[in-house]
Amino acid sequence: MSEDVRIVDHAVELTAGVRRRVPMSELTDFFAAAFTETARALAEQGVAPIGPPFGKYYGVPDTAVDVEAGFPVAGTVRPLGNVSPGVLPAGPVAEAMHVGPYDTMDQTYAAVQRHCAAVGMTPGPVSWEQYLSDPEAEPDPTRWRTLIRWPVVESAAG
Repeated sequence: MSEDVRIVDHAVELTAGVRRRVPMSELTDFFAAAFTETARALAEQGVAPIGPPFGKYYGVPDTAVDVEAGFPVAGTVRPLGNVSPGVLPAGPVAEAMHVGPYDTMDQTYAAVQRHCAAVGMTPGPVSWEQYLSDPEAEPDPTRWRTLIRWPVVESAAG
């Protein structure tokens, strides 16, 4: 369900989004509300998204997850309501394209972890996904494309 994993140098991306700790069972509703609220806040500020929506995860999800959802933007935005400025950080990231439904992304994350171990890299505490498919425009989840990016550092020797 995933393409090859590779390590790439990611340039910093400015973002705007909503961050919250969310029960896993409410993640879909959170994303819909966060994307809507962020788009509204950007429109009020005369700012357009410059890329696909993202979900940024802080730490390892369990029954709940600390997550931020929004859009990359060309410049700084001011906080408005629950929407705050943020960044997708610069530096080396493990990158993989997940093709398929969201509930199978754990397979792609596992492939990223295996690749990192094989090349002597350790994934950091934050990762993000960029949603390249719009489920409303593409109703077949087997065709959904999600770019997974996970910042990495070289593993300690021995």
